[in-house]
Amino acid sequence: MNPFTSFRRHFTPTQINIYFSIVSFFSPPVLGSLVSFVFNGGALWSVFLLAFGRRQFNIDRAMLAVTVAICAYCAAIVLASAVNGALGADLKYFLPLITLLFFPISYSTWSITDKVTLARIAVLASAAACCGALAIAVVQYRWLGTRAEGGAGNAIVFATVTCLAVMMCLAGALSGIVKGWKLLAAAALAGTIAILLSGSRIIWLALPIATIAVVLINRRRFVSANPMRLALIAAAACLVIAAIGLPVIMDRADFLFSDWNALTTNGDHSTALGLRVAMWEIGVGAFREMPIFGHGISASRALMKQGFHDQFGMDAGYNHYHNGFLTAAVQAGLLGASALAAIFVVAARNAARVLRLSVDPVERFGATMIVVTVITYLVGGLTGIVVGQDLLDSTLMVFLVSGTYLACGRTVPPTGKSAAIPAAADR
Repeated sequence: MNPFTSFRRHFTPTQINIYFSIVSFFSPPVLGSLVSFVFNGGALWSVFLLAFGRRQFNIDRAMLAVTVAICAYCAAIVLASAVNGALGADLKYFLPLITLLFFPISYSTWSITDKVTLARIAVLASAAACCGALAIAVVQYRWLGTRAEGGAGNAIVFATVTCLAVMMCLAGALSGIVKGWKLLAAAALAGTIAILLSGSRIIWLALPIATIAVVLINRRRFVSANPMRLALIAAAACLVIAAIGLPVIMDRADFLFSDWNALTTNGDHSTALGLRVAMWEIGVGAFREMPIFGHGISASRALMKQGFHDQFGMDAGYNHYHNGFLTAAVQAGLLGASALAAIFVVAARNAARVLRLSVDPVERFGATMIVVTVITYLVGGLTGIVVGQDLLDSTLMVFLVSGTYLACGRTVPPTGKSAAIPAAADR
């Protein structure tokens, strides 16, 4: 047999999607920005496939709603620059928006994948990612003496994407999509420990909130379970987490109280907490100056640097205000902040509709994926970034695309020669 023929037969569109999905869910905690190259590269290739009729553009109500919200946010960012006469200066900052705008393209390509297969890939690849995240975290924290940053190169970003992986393990175990809940529980525990070693306090808050959401969504699974057994499992997991994570938690708590004392007693804004408070004060002031359209991206960065100098006598500057919605408000005003919020509101509404109407385990798993993504990004964005960082943007798209497709999307054939298969929620 011709080896090239064998190669082509193996690497079918469906098989390529399977490999693509494995890398997309495994990469964020372990390989960091590789997921950005994979997602954006796959989306670019999908553009050509769609243009030449090799794929079918899949338009359904849920996808269209999210796409409109994403386009509204991107339009608000560009409009802010146009209003301020800074299109030329901000042009290079528009490039990250392309990742968000790839949403409908990637959705259409991912829609050829069997839903059950994709859901299992999301769970198993995330389980592997949790184990890999813990291995890297232990090396970085114990041997290198730094906060765990995984493959992300940033502790908060690492904790954010690992939190999503942990939730996929938990959702997979509770939904029954993947057998062997004990292994999934162990992987979730490994990811949780990695998050603790990252020292990212805001994700420590997002983690239990997302966990409660997953448990509530799958609460029917506990009806026939032995409550004593569940209590023992939960207690054992808490003991392991406490034994390993308590020193880290106490250390990070000491830093927080020390920073708070320095800020309130001496007005010291040079600490991690102090810098954030300074950025929030500068950001609120900048928003009040241009509340509707904002200042544009480059001007918002210049305003921060100027604010540090004028208000706090510090030579400091960052590319965001350590609050995702405040950053959007300064850059694009109320229009931008509202459009950014709309992305998550629309996604959450899609998930809520499925959870209310569907009993299909795969669709409910997809809705759970959306819910935990919304929780993790919104909570993490309170003191960090919501969008605007390559790894976070790509991971957000991976989870929103997959979650929306699994929850309420239609499966389409690779070549578009036959009718699409409607989602159970639409039948």
